[in-house]
Amino acid sequence: MGKRSRQEVNPDITPMIDVVFLLLIFFMTSTVFKKTELALLLNLPKTESGESAASNTKALVIEVSKDKTAIGGKDLTMLDLENRLSSIKKKETPIDLRVDKKVEYHRLVKILDLLKKFDLSNLSLITEN
Repeated sequence: MGKRSRQEVNPDITPMIDVVFLLLIFFMTSTVFKKTELALLLNLPKTESGESAASNTKALVIEVSKDKTAIGGKDLTMLDLENRLSSIKKKETPIDLRVDKKVEYHRLVKILDLLKKFDLSNLSLITEN
């Protein structure tokens, strides 16, 4: 009897790599990336005039609904909001104010008073057009 050479058989992983790349491409193209994290579903007032501002990624977005206030996706009390605004060092920090059209004016006035108190005047009111 002669000796047979034993040949190692390695599985072909090319089809598995193809499937992984297809899955990667699928998830990359079907994923929705959020520009900013917004916590409140707001019904913004509509406008027909005004400037269309480019989205400022460095802006502090304050969302105000009928009964909640949020920054960066986190609900805040008025005291928390005051503490957060007082900690802003750069007074020229842009602030985007998204206010639901059902918000009572006294809530909006309180927030504007806080902004004035801490000398934060680079303010934009966000509306739908």
